[in-house]
Amino acid sequence: MSNALAISGVTAVLQYCLNLVYNSPTSVLSSVLVTAIAPDIIQHNLATGSTPLQANLFLHQVTPNGSWRNIGMPSVGPDGGTRLHSPPLALDLHYLLTAYASEDTQAEALLGYAILMLHENPILPRSLIRNALSAVPHTNPLWDSLATTGLADQIETIKIAPAPLGREEMAWLWTALKADYRPTFPFQVSVVLIEPQVPISFALPVLSRNLVVQAGLPAQLLAAQPPTGQSAAVPGDQVTITGESLNGASQVVLTNPRLGIVYPPFAPATVSDTVVTFTVPDDPANFPAGVYNLSLLFLASGGVVVGSTNILALPVAPSILPFAPGAAVANAAGTLVTLTCKPQVLPNQSVSLALAGTSVPAPIFDAPTDTFAFQFPTLAAGAYLARLQVDGVESPIQVQWTPPPPVFIGPKLTV
Repeated sequence: MSNALAISGVTAVLQYCLNLVYNSPTSVLSSVLVTAIAPDIIQHNLATGSTPLQANLFLHQVTPNGSWRNIGMPSVGPDGGTRLHSPPLALDLHYLLTAYASEDTQAEALLGYAILMLHENPILPRSLIRNALSAVPHTNPLWDSLATTGLADQIETIKIAPAPLGREEMAWLWTALKADYRPTFPFQVSVVLIEPQVPISFALPVLSRNLVVQAGLPAQLLAAQPPTGQSAAVPGDQVTITGESLNGASQVVLTNPRLGIVYPPFAPATVSDTVVTFTVPDDPANFPAGVYNLSLLFLASGGVVVGSTNILALPVAPSILPFAPGAAVANAAGTLVTLTCKPQVLPNQSVSLALAGTSVPAPIFDAPTDTFAFQFPTLAAGAYLARLQVDGVESPIQVQWTPPPPVFIGPKLTV
C-alpha cells in the first residue's frame, strides 16, 4: 500500500511522463515547462513576464473510489477499540491538463502530445513509476520523500482515463479558479490506495486443530421465554429457551455490545434436545438491565468450544423496590419522586420513570447507582402505577386477571 505522499507521487509521475514526451526526438516542441500548480498562480506569473510554452497539471478534485470503499470493513474488534487491520483509503484523482502558449497552434500541439501519451499509457507500469519517483528534481521540496511512497508496489495499478466535463461544469470550474480559460483536457487517475501506518492486532498461528463433526441439524434457538408471561426477565428469573438440537449445550453466553459487557459464561439449569432453562444472573454491580445477546456454547473435553447457536435478544428489566414513606415530595417545581431499583444502572444508560401516563427522564449521573430522584410536574393525590425504563426495557408490573377485566395492581406510588 501507499503512504500519505501517494497523491503527490501520482502528480510527480505524470510530470515525469510529460517531460519525456516533450523532450523526445519525435517532438517538434522545445523548452516546454511542465508544472503542477494552480492556474491563478500561472496567470499571475504570465502577467509579470514572458509567455513560455507551458503544460500544467492541476488536481482539482479528489473522490473516494466506489469499488474499494468498503474493502476491509470492519477494522476494529467487538470492543470497538482494538484495531484488527487497516483498511486502505481508496481515492480517485481528477486532473486538468492545461496548455499555455503565445503563438498560433502551439497550445494545440502541447495538448496533442500530452493526450496521446495518456491514451497510449492507460496503465502506468510499475517500473515507470519507480523511475519517475527516483528522478524527481531536487528543486522539489519532497524530492527525497516521494521515492518512499510505495506507489509502485500497491496492489492496484495506476490507471488513467478521460473524464469529460460539460460546458457548464468547465465554465464554473474556471470561474472558481479565478483564471482565464485555456485549452484544457480533464482526466482521472485511479486508484490510489493509502494505508494508515498504525499498529494492528496480529493473531498468532494455529498450532493444532481439534475438529468435532456432529451428525444432524445444527443447533438453533427459536425463542427465549421469561416467566409469568412478561416480555422481559429480571435478575433471578428462570428463562426457558426453546430450540432444536440443543442436547450437549454446556454454557449460556450473555453479552451487551452497547455497554461492552461480556458476562462470564455459566452452565444452564436443565438441557434437553428442544428446551434449555437457566437463571438470569443476579449480580447488581456487574449485570445491569438492558438488551442482551443470548446464545449457547457446546464444549468438548478440555473446555474447547466446538459449536455455538444463533443469537436471540433477551431483554433484562430493572425492578422497582418498594417505595419508602415520603417517596413523593412536593417542591417548587412540582413533585419529586425518589426510588431505589435493582440492579444498578450505569452512567451511559438511559433511564426514565413513568407514573400513569407521564414519563420523565432521570437527571444526569456520573457513577453507577441504584437510587434516582425524578422531577415530575405537580401530581394530584392518588395511587400511580410506576414503570421504570432502562435502555428501553421496562420494569415488570403486577396484574390481577380475575375477576375480569384485568387490573394493574403494582408497583404503585401513593402521592
